[in-house]
Amino acid sequence: MYNFYITLHIYEYSGTGVETLQIRRAKVGDVPFIEKLIQHYANEYILLPRSRLSIIESLPCFKVVEGDGELLGCGALHVLWEDLAEIRSLVISPKAQGKGLGKMLVEAFIQDAEAMGIRRVMALTYQQHFFEKCQFHVVEKSTLPQKVWKDCLHCPKRLSCDEIAMLRVLESVPKTEPLLEPLALPEGFLPIAKDSAMSRT
Repeated sequence: MYNFYITLHIYEYSGTGVETLQIRRAKVGDVPFIEKLIQHYANEYILLPRSRLSIIESLPCFKVVEGDGELLGCGALHVLWEDLAEIRSLVISPKAQGKGLGKMLVEAFIQDAEAMGIRRVMALTYQQHFFEKCQFHVVEKSTLPQKVWKDCLHCPKRLSCDEIAMLRVLESVPKTEPLLEPLALPEGFLPIAKDSAMSRT
């Protein structure tokens, strides 16, 4: 929804010291990069792998960070419910780490959520400190039944998930009357306690 350009001084990365960064919607031609970058971190057990087909099916949800024509990172915003969206597959190339690119992607997704009138944005992550810097806070997975029904029940890590659920409430988005019936957790769903998950950070 938003394309914007930012000029940053990144002396360690750019030979000239100035790099023009663009956050834009992902294109079909970006899919191999997205797949390879996600797989790199999946190999380190930082996030779940995604097939090329699943990336293509979710392509409208993805954004990429591009610097001087080179792709540096990606992420996706998936709408889970009328008032809840999730940031997924947020990853930055190892050589571009520590430049604030991840936070830039998060803020781009926050703008998208605001534009759609979605009041809450969540993430399942091991990077608690990063998301706290992006104004998210830790919540129990049991407070997010929409995520549980949509993904957690089918996830291969369901019985051993130690990712941390984090949430940011967008105060700029007014509360509205519900459009959908509220969801309850599936019977017998017992997520790992938050304290156990937090021990991984």
